[in-house]
Amino acid sequence: MEDFIKTAAEKLKNNVMNDYKDLKKEREKHAETIVRNHILFSMGAGAIPVPVADILAVSASQLDMIRQLCKVYDVDFHETQGKAIVSSLTTATLARLGAGSLAKMIPFVGSVVGSVANAILSGASTYALGQVFKVHFETGGTILDFDPDRLKKMYREQFEKGKKVAEELRKQQEAKKKAEESTAGSADAPAAEPAPNPNVEPAPEPATAKPTSDADTITRLKELGELKAAGIITDEEFERMKKRIIGA
Repeated sequence: MEDFIKTAAEKLKNNVMNDYKDLKKEREKHAETIVRNHILFSMGAGAIPVPVADILAVSASQLDMIRQLCKVYDVDFHETQGKAIVSSLTTATLARLGAGSLAKMIPFVGSVVGSVANAILSGASTYALGQVFKVHFETGGTILDFDPDRLKKMYREQFEKGKKVAEELRKQQEAKKKAEESTAGSADAPAAEPAPNPNVEPAPEPATAKPTSDADTITRLKELGELKAAGIITDEEFERMKKRIIGA
């Protein structure tokens, strides 16, 4: 009887451990998906051509990532504390993002270089934050007992790793975009035209419409309006950025 009880208890223990391992594995998978999605979103936000608006959008993305990770790990989310933690850990990163954001004001080359650099930095910062919070929550931590000073070293280490992750994701996105454009181009390719008849005078070439210089301005104003509608920038910031775009 004693052996039977011991065997049953051992089986019960094994079943509980297996269930816990499955739950932990599923939770980690869910958390990784959240972090990856927010890396991509932050990279897109970092590439926004409007200075300052890019930094605000990245910060909003990172705060939302923390909110979702709290749900995964069944931790109460406190927005004020979350903002303070993000600000404390990303101070140096925000300074670099600010420099890249200002570079976007340089016509042509500055805009491209600043957007690419900020996209990588934004993705790396989000990756590092995600890894830090995952480790903290997995060890039973909460938002309220989070110690930024203790975890800054880990953030810096993960940030360097995150730059490689962000660069790899950028290359994957570019390759995917090229593949989609190539597929779309093949599908939309016109049928071969018949050989011209030498006895028929060719029709005159149609006039080609000149590209309008207002197209880029309209696109940037539209993006700015979307940021305002999403609550990422204030009315005052919207008006100031709008005047800058129109003046440029």
